[in-house]
Amino acid sequence: MDVVVVESPAKAKTINKYLGKNYKVLASFGHVRDLPAKDGSVRPDEDFAMSWAVDTASGKRLADIAKAVKDADGLILATDPDREGEAISWHVLEVLKQKRALKDKPVSRVVFNAITKSSVLEAMANPRQIDAPLVDAYLARRALDYLVGFTLSPVLWRKLPGARSAGRVQSVALRLVCDRESEIERFIREEYWQISALLGTPRNENFEARLTAFDRKKLQKLDIANKAQADDIKAMLEGATFKAVSVEAKPTKRNPGPPFTTSTLQQAASSRLGFSATRTMQVAQRLYEGMDIGGETTGLITYMRTDGVQMAPEAITAARDAIAKEFGPKYLPEKPRQYTTKAKNAQEAHEAIRPTDFMRTPASVRQYLDADQARLYEIVWKRAIASQMQPAEIERTTAEIEAVNGPRTAELRAIGSVIRFDGFIAAYTDQKDEDSEDEEDRRLPEIRAGEQLAREAINATQHTTEPPPRYSEASLIKKLEELGIGRPSTYTAILKTLEDRDYVSMDKRKLLPQAKGRLLSAFLESFFERYVEYDFTASLEEKLDEISDGKLAWKDVLRDFWKDFSGAVADIKELRVTDVLDALNEELAPLVFPAREDGSNPRICPKCGTGNLSLKLGKFGAFVGCSNYPECSFTRQLGDAANPNGENGNGEDGTKVLGKDPYTAEEITLRSGRFGPYIQRGDGKEAKRSSLPKGWTVDSIDHEKALALLSLPRDVGKHPESGKMISAGLGRYGPFVLHDGTYANLESIEDVFSIGLNRAVSVIAEKQLKGPGGRNGGTPAALKELGEHPAGGGKIVVRDGKYGPYVNFGKVNATLPKGKDPQSVTIEDAVALIAEKEAKGGNGGRKPFRKAAAPAKKPAAAKKPTAKKAANKKG
Repeated sequence: MDVVVVESPAKAKTINKYLGKNYKVLASFGHVRDLPAKDGSVRPDEDFAMSWAVDTASGKRLADIAKAVKDADGLILATDPDREGEAISWHVLEVLKQKRALKDKPVSRVVFNAITKSSVLEAMANPRQIDAPLVDAYLARRALDYLVGFTLSPVLWRKLPGARSAGRVQSVALRLVCDRESEIERFIREEYWQISALLGTPRNENFEARLTAFDRKKLQKLDIANKAQADDIKAMLEGATFKAVSVEAKPTKRNPGPPFTTSTLQQAASSRLGFSATRTMQVAQRLYEGMDIGGETTGLITYMRTDGVQMAPEAITAARDAIAKEFGPKYLPEKPRQYTTKAKNAQEAHEAIRPTDFMRTPASVRQYLDADQARLYEIVWKRAIASQMQPAEIERTTAEIEAVNGPRTAELRAIGSVIRFDGFIAAYTDQKDEDSEDEEDRRLPEIRAGEQLAREAINATQHTTEPPPRYSEASLIKKLEELGIGRPSTYTAILKTLEDRDYVSMDKRKLLPQAKGRLLSAFLESFFERYVEYDFTASLEEKLDEISDGKLAWKDVLRDFWKDFSGAVADIKELRVTDVLDALNEELAPLVFPAREDGSNPRICPKCGTGNLSLKLGKFGAFVGCSNYPECSFTRQLGDAANPNGENGNGEDGTKVLGKDPYTAEEITLRSGRFGPYIQRGDGKEAKRSSLPKGWTVDSIDHEKALALLSLPRDVGKHPESGKMISAGLGRYGPFVLHDGTYANLESIEDVFSIGLNRAVSVIAEKQLKGPGGRNGGTPAALKELGEHPAGGGKIVVRDGKYGPYVNFGKVNATLPKGKDPQSVTIEDAVALIAEKEAKGGNGGRKPFRKAAAPAKKPAAAKKPTAKKAANKKG
């Protein structure tokens, strides 16, 4: 019996059926090892030595694989047919070697592009060894990403608080989005006019012609710049006679495009089906891994992470057979069509994405698929079929028309086209073709050269130039591919990272850069320009591809990169924060200093009138503040162009008056600070303030809600046993009830205002029963989830421990500094604490502890305190 290792359990189940009882198929569940998220996982000073770690779940799966291999005759590695799949096979093999599970048993590598019985059996009959250059390319890419992330991120945290991290490829993608936004902000609309004439033939058929020249001068798009010019031309044409000077009909052919690649599939699914890139790949994964079709599980499409456009010879033959059957012999070209990739690399290029069986039409499998699967399979099938069909035959007609009014002349042109044979269009057209409204797609009536044409109407329409559109997910992927940045397996991860870190958001399916994203991009362009250059990133990708082709040594590429990159980081460390802010003020002027309606200087403080506004860096990121601070307390959220005078834009400093306190007669206002919106009663240092609770928006705050917040904490009633008061309030951990030093969390802020005595007693009793940390020997309560560690390896969570709150990452527990609000902890704070803890040797998974005071500079046992120091301490 041989053990076969694949990536997913769904594939394992299907392939086991194909191979039979002489094989045991196990799943690795993707990657089994990764670089630990701490400094030192990649060590440039040790010739780029790399340390790998296995998480708990992967450890169990590897143990199962090792146990099975020990009792097997051999090992077959059958992970996905790309660079990542090759890397997973290599990792599995390395771990099994360490476990000494292999001994002298044979090891082979097989790859199949489709999960069908024939494809799998053919692959098993043609094994090979692990592709070492492909693994080297993976190692180089992983090391580069790690070194950039762990070297650059600490610099960002010190120089640009609020920026979570910067990835090697994600930063370049972010720059594309931010550069496009800057183009839109700088864009100045220009007015222009278009003139057209509705003309009639002697046979009483009408058509439209566009003005192309006037008074013997060829017109460009913007040449008719105002209404006066347009009216002059219109008046001339309304008195002119029209004549067809020439009519020319030319036959043309439109050829089909190639089958889908990862990029083109994502673009088509976005435009035709409204799918995000992530959704497209999720659905494609299911179609690839297989569906139950008539009692047998089989893959419906080939592997969906590819930049190849070619199909296997047997697939082309099958496609031609399907064309003849479904569309007829006239749609079948004499010879098969061959396509070559335009991508800058072909390292991951296997086949294009195609159906595994062309006779399995969309209609025949629809009953076995859900709606999204059926729609995606249909466009894959149609695009692949169309790629082998006859071209569409189109007749394009151009009529040149002359208008004469006394000494003045004008030239007009009418263009139309007629499809004489639909060819591949019978199966598939691109969305841009289907939605096209170009004049070329109109059909012209019969027009004869030399005949007079009747003037029916002259139309002058006003237009303005439009700024370039924001990127959608699909168009950004297309641009990345054009620039040679990223690879098929990375596109969705790039987009997800940008959204997860709040660098971009989706607005009507368009990518809108957020303030922190623009701040990060501007910082990198100002101080790390080389590393966010499109050409530099693309050339690095090409080097990685050359590694995979065996043309470059992977450590040579790392050495070249690290020499310059580490030097650039060292230079930036010496920068003062004021230098950073000055550069960002200029780079992001439209964002930081939005134009004001009254035309006044946007850099002058609207509150004091004398201070200069500038970017400020606070604990929670960047904001706009006044140079006269603390005398002037004006602040504004970065990127709030709608309210240049503050968060709500109601008062001179952005405050919004909600009313007065009925008991103190003090004014209650809604304000915006560097940490977000808050409620304030009165003025001065003694003014009472309350942040808005989670789920409450600025627009929802009224006088009643403000009074309720300012009334907290509220007395619920006396505890029936202790006689001490129970109170409910909003604290740093969220809503709570408090009794005699015991805090118990409530589910929502509404509970704070509505909870009665009986329920409050029950909640406190439950908390006391569970003990400190909100547990009874289980996992401590989670106070805040921060998301994935920037370098990968799992989630970071802030927990409530027996001895106080702490940050948890895997087996590492790092106690929060004394007085640190757990709700204020950012992922940057957490990563720094984790790194510091690991540098000290970690805590081996033990429960965290909190010392009574900050650690002494010297060990306690090194020297006894003097009597004077002891007395001072007591005092």
